[in-house]
Amino acid sequence: QVQLVESGGDSVQAGGSLTLSCTSSLYLFTCMGWFRQAPGKEREGVGSLYVGADKTDYADSVKGRFTISRDNARKTMYLQMNSLKPEDTAVYYCAANGHSYGGTCPLVSGVRSSYEYPYWGQGTQVTVSS
Repeated sequence: QVQLVESGGDSVQAGGSLTLSCTSSLYLFTCMGWFRQAPGKEREGVGSLYVGADKTDYADSVKGRFTISRDNARKTMYLQMNSLKPEDTAVYYCAANGHSYGGTCPLVSGVRSSYEYPYWGQGTQVTVSS
């Protein structure tokens, strides 16, 4: 059974940077995603990665500030987060899916994210103070 383990969460001040890691116990799946959930809010899709083509997609709220990358040898996906804002405060999760949609990985939120991505990590807390 696959395990996804996130790390790198921390408390930072606004404008700072963090890099989150997601390591798979097996391999990087066809589609990998980063999600976040703030207290009282639904889970939000942050970004997705189609591993085969190294194709990424980002939510508008993080576009230009967050970057997804990967290291196949380390079975690890990264989320580089720059220019962090207090509204980025959330628990960040990585997720995986063995299938894509014609070379595209879904960037979804809420309940649908659980359907599209069957494998999830335990999450890592990111707190951004003003």
